[in-house]
Formats: sequence, C-alpha cells, structure tokens
Amino acid sequence: MADRVHPADSPRPSTSSVSSDSKPPSLSAAAEKPSPAPGTYVIQIPKDQVYRVPPPENAYHFDRYTRRKHRRSRSRCCCCLCWLLALLVILIVLLGIAAAVFYLVVRPKSPNYSIDSIAIRGLNLTASSISAISPNFDVAVRADNPNKKIGIYYLTGSSVRIYFSDEKLSDGVLPDFFQPAKNITVFRSSVRGSGVNLSNKATNAMIDSQNRHAVPFKVEIRAPIKLKIGSVKSWKIRVKVFCDVTVDQLSAAAKIVSKNCDYSVKLW
Repeated sequence: MADRVHPADSPRPSTSSVSSDSKPPSLSAAAEKPSPAPGTYVIQIPKDQVYRVPPPENAYHFDRYTRRKHRRSRSRCCCCLCWLLALLVILIVLLGIAAAVFYLVVRPKSPNYSIDSIAIRGLNLTASSISAISPNFDVAVRADNPNKKIGIYYLTGSSVRIYFSDEKLSDGVLPDFFQPAKNITVFRSSVRGSGVNLSNKATNAMIDSQNRHAVPFKVEIRAPIKLKIGSVKSWKIRVKVFCDVTVDQLSAAAKIVSKNCDYSVKLW
C-alpha cells in the first residue's frame, strides 16, 4: 500500500528573498546619469565628418546663398556711388549758380596797368669800358580800377625790377595803398641799383640804342593784392605786370617812345 505524502511534507521550492533596495547595476547607472534639460540636445559628430566646405548635396544651396550675398554688397556699393555722384553734380550746379549770380551782381572787370613816365639817372655811358654802374629809375605806374563794386588792396611784399637785355639793372618796391572802385591811381616807385656789372655786349647795345634814341627796357612788377567786395575781403592774390618800355635818352628828362604792358593773375 502506497504511502501518502502530505502536502505539508512535500518539499517546497526554496525562494531566496530579494531585498527591495537592491537594483541591477545597469539600472542604477541609468538612474544616476542626469537627463538633459528639456529642449536641449547634445549631438556628437565624429571629427572626420566635419566639413570645411559644404558637402555635395548642399553645394548648390551654399553657392546660391553666396551669390545672393555678393549681389547685395554690389547693390549697396552701386547705391553709394550713385549718391556720391548725385551730390557732386548738385555741388557743381550750386557753384555755377553762385558764380553766375556773383557775375551778374558785381560785374568784375580786369584792372589796367601802364607806365606813365620814367626818369633815369646814373647811366652816363661812354664807349670806354665801365666796371660798375649804379642806375636809378623813378617810375610812375598807372593803375586803373574800372570796377564799380570792387576795391583793391595793394599789400606789402611787392617788387619792381628793371632789365636791359635780360640783365637786371635795379629793383624796388611799390607803396602799400588801397584803391577804391572806379579809380585811377598813379603811384611812383624809386628803383635803384648799386654795383651793377654789365657785360660788354649789353654796354655796347645800350650805347648803340642811345645813339638811335630808342633804348628798350623791361619793367617787371609783382604785387600781392586783396579784393574788397562790400565788407568782404578776398584771400591774397598775386598780380604780375610785364611792360616793354622804350625811351629816347638815358636821363631824367627821358620820354617814353613806346610802351606795351601785359599782366597775369595767380589766384592761389
């Protein structure tokens, strides 16, 4: 007769009690690693996949973007150049209008210069050789200002020089004075020379000219001036006057046989 086995006596499978505090290593490492903040992503790309030039699939878009950028820079440069040219044209037009208004209001005219008389001393030449001479010239210069609204200031720093055959005989200065509008002024200048050594050629030419009663001289005048228009004075302007004067004799009673004067103006 078979023995009965009571359930209580049957062997029970041994169950090992697992503590609720113990967790697998992988789960604990995952729990300890901080999760990234919401909306923040960290992407790690291998170094060999970082391109310094766009990849072929993006080359078209890169080229299109760079062309658009160059077009914008070119358009800006063209716009700036157009504005600059427009401002330059406007400035030229304004200057032209101002010059036209000034001319219509002031009506400027050129002054006229000439030599009224010239007295000569110290040039008693003979056929004998002369080592040195000291000629003196008293020159009367006539200045005609035909302008109705422009006065002329003759300033310090002028010079008067007299030449014969391109050899300087004497030099002097002009007096400082103011010439009002619509005025004719005759001012005298004493032009002196000392110890002038003329060449034999110039001496013989002067004696020959004296015998023919036609001795040519060149008078060169340089004068700094300022124009006065109303109460406004201009900057310093330099006037150069060149006169060819021929006299009949080398004395204080010399008379002018012919004369021709020309002048130039240096504005700056």
